[in-house]
Amino acid sequence: MDERLRPRGSGACHVCGPSPPPRSRSLTVTGTRAEQNREVTPKRDANRTRLLPRSLRLRPLAALVFKFVKADGDFTLLSKGPAKRQAVEGKVVWITGASRGIGEILAKQFAALGAKLILSARNKEELERVKNEIKSKYPAAGVEVLPLDLASGEEALNKGVQEAESLFSDAGVDFMIHNAAFERPKKLALEETEDGTEAMFRVNVLGTIALTRLLAPYMLDRGKGHFVVMSSAAGKTPAPGQAIYSATKYALNGYFHTLRSELCQKGIGVTVICPGPIQTENSAGGSEKRVPSERCAELTIIAATHGVKEAWISYQVF
Repeated sequence: MDERLRPRGSGACHVCGPSPPPRSRSLTVTGTRAEQNREVTPKRDANRTRLLPRSLRLRPLAALVFKFVKADGDFTLLSKGPAKRQAVEGKVVWITGASRGIGEILAKQFAALGAKLILSARNKEELERVKNEIKSKYPAAGVEVLPLDLASGEEALNKGVQEAESLFSDAGVDFMIHNAAFERPKKLALEETEDGTEAMFRVNVLGTIALTRLLAPYMLDRGKGHFVVMSSAAGKTPAPGQAIYSATKYALNGYFHTLRSELCQKGIGVTVICPGPIQTENSAGGSEKRVPSERCAELTIIAATHGVKEAWISYQVF
């Protein structure tokens, strides 16, 4: 037969090439029965999952709820694991408000990780006490005392920065821990005085910002550095009696989040810590559950060494 006259559905064609096999209305099953069974297993497993008792299907949800209830920090922070020793070992860590409370505990925990410490606060005697306690436990630790008052003005703060930078063979400051804060007994917003408002802003905001602005150029010259700011949950969710304190923490949050956006491409990191109620020696009584100071310090160092941008430290409140 002439190829040009061959029907198109009957084989090869000089125009269309080989014809596809005819379609069948029935599905052709190939392979052994064991292979066929394996192919349908996922569907069978899915049916089994839907048929599980409701109590078994809810177990993962119950576990998540239990973890949330027991959490003492946000899930991003808690997912990071322990502090990264290599991030701070041999590095210079400057801590303000280091003579007591969270600052003192931070100093001792940083020392345990092999950091070199600069301890600052107004009370030199208390700073020396903290230094001696650290040296007695870690004899090889490098610890320097640098008395500093954040309300003393820019000239005094600049001298403090220059001295801090010259310690430890001019190594400079790697981590600046802004922990110092001016706190007063709770007072209603309309009862606050001008002097009280100014005193709190001079330490919590103006002094902290000035110290940052004076230290940052040294970090920028080295192309590295990290600011850790002890803010507060009050800077996010204020409570009665904390109007001015809360306002200072809102100010810190705004400044340091902006600073991060400006310096993150230049090797400078910023971590903002927002603790809720923390158990300290001076904690007032109350029914609220408080995170222990040691745990707060531990989570703060975890956040800093992992480069977390913002961390919340608090038990969940219902």
